[in-house]
Amino acid sequence: MERLNRTAPLTPLTEEQKREIAELESRYKARIAEREITLQQQIAAARAQGDWAKAAELEQQWVQERRKLQEELEARKEKVRQGKS
Repeated sequence: MERLNRTAPLTPLTEEQKREIAELESRYKARIAEREITLQQQIAAARAQGDWAKAAELEQQWVQERRKLQEELEARKEKVRQGKS
C-alpha cells in the first residue's frame, strides 16, 4: 500500500466526482446490458438454426464489445478522478 501511495497518491473524491462516476457506471451498465440482450438473442437464433460458427462468432463479438465498453468506462472514470471531466 505504501508503494501505491508513492506512485499514485490517494486524493479524496469530491461529491461532484462521486456523482459523475456513479452516473457513468449506471450509463455503461445499461449499455452493456443492452448489447448483451441483443447479442444473446442473435446467438440463440444462430444456435436454433444450427449455425454454430455464427454463434461462436457472436459470442466472441460479445466478449470484445463488453471489454471495450468496460475499458471506455474505466478511462472516463479516471478522467473524472483527475478532474478532467
